Amino acid sequence: GLLLAMHYTADTSLAFASVAHVSRDVQFGWLIRNLHANGASLFFICIYFHIGRGIYYGSYLNKETWNIGIILLLALMATAFVGYVLPWGQMSFWGATVITNLFSAIPYVGQTLVEWTWGGFSVDNPTLTRFFAIHFL
Repeated sequence: GLLLAMHYTADTSLAFASVAHVSRDVQFGWLIRNLHANGASLFFICIYFHIGRGIYYGSYLNKETWNIGIILLLALMATAFVGYVLPWGQMSFWGATVITNLFSAIPYVGQTLVEWTWGGFSVDNPTLTRFFAIHFL
């Protein structure tokens, strides 16, 4: 991830080009990028096996440990989602728009939460910068 971050630019006009630069011009950049993306998928497969094992052995009965695991799973899903947005292609943009708009279903604070997440009135530079910071940290 650190090697990818050194070449990434969190700007809507340059993000896609910076990802293309890593894939095409950086030596073994294509390999690092694919290992990063596919490694995340493999990590989630391992997590799902871990959850399945926990369900099989009744680990959910220890509620505190189980709830912490669920919170960690949600944090990992959020990290993976913001990582998915970073290349800033069409799927990334519309994925960010649709998923962040789900917050608007929360009564009273939903629209405010969406605009706070976006950093304005639509998915744009502040959104991408925030998502990069969240993914990197």
